[in-house]
Amino acid sequence: MKRVYVNEKWCLGCHLCEYNCAYANSGLSSMAKLKGVKIFPRIRVEGDDSISYAVSCRHCTDPICIKSCISGALSRDENGTVVIDHERCVGCLTCVLVCPYGAVTQDGEGAAVKCELCLKNSSGEPACVKGCPNNAIVYEER
Repeated sequence: MKRVYVNEKWCLGCHLCEYNCAYANSGLSSMAKLKGVKIFPRIRVEGDDSISYAVSCRHCTDPICIKSCISGALSRDENGTVVIDHERCVGCLTCVLVCPYGAVTQDGEGAAVKCELCLKNSSGEPACVKGCPNNAIVYEER
């Protein structure tokens, strides 16, 4: 299965991956409409001045988030991608607590959000990968 991987040696800490992700999942017609708006990206940059890296869902082989979801909102699709059914999510955020990578977060309405590899809103490559100016984020099978 293809996944998003990060080479922290190349990460500039510019946060463009976050904005590209937020825009790809916003449904807005222009990225400029994100100006001044609190964004809820499914990837986030961590680190400091010496090292930065992007954190996103790793689509684990045995995902504890799926096992712990009380409403059954988390599941795997036919490609093996861990996805959230937002209609079923009750906002208990148990998945946020159990994710060992801190890759599941909360949106502005209290529901869980995570990287779904832009499968519903992209042309084959996640927006964070397309928007990384230094190619620190890649989408590949390892």
